[in-house]
Amino acid sequence: MAHRQFTTTSFLLRWIVALFLVFLTFNPLGYSFFHWVTAPEGGQIPFKALAGVVLLILYIIYLRATWRSIGPVGLTLAGLFFGVLIWAAVDLGFLNLQQPEVSAYVLLVVIATVMAIGLSWSHIRRRVSGQADIDDVDE
Repeated sequence: MAHRQFTTTSFLLRWIVALFLVFLTFNPLGYSFFHWVTAPEGGQIPFKALAGVVLLILYIIYLRATWRSIGPVGLTLAGLFFGVLIWAAVDLGFLNLQQPEVSAYVLLVVIATVMAIGLSWSHIRRRVSGQADIDDVDE
């Protein structure tokens, strides 16, 4: 099995895919899977079902990896970290969460960031601590 070096670019790629996944599922602009499925015109049901299955597969990959790598404690700490970070940004006047669109964007970016961290955590932990996480051994 070839081992590639984990870099900032590796994390950014995971984060961009997570952002794409989250914003494709729902976004305040109205161009999302959610808006497509809930639109009054009810056609294209097989394509909506196919898109839903593809999104479900991607979410299972990201969420399962996140749950396995950082677990409930890590998810709680990530929630606390981003909650306090948002609180500080609001307190300093950088964010105005009175606008629903801003709140939605902030929440979507936080969800994507936590998913990217979860997918990358084993690599990050190995770089920081020198210890590897191994769940399955192929050899």
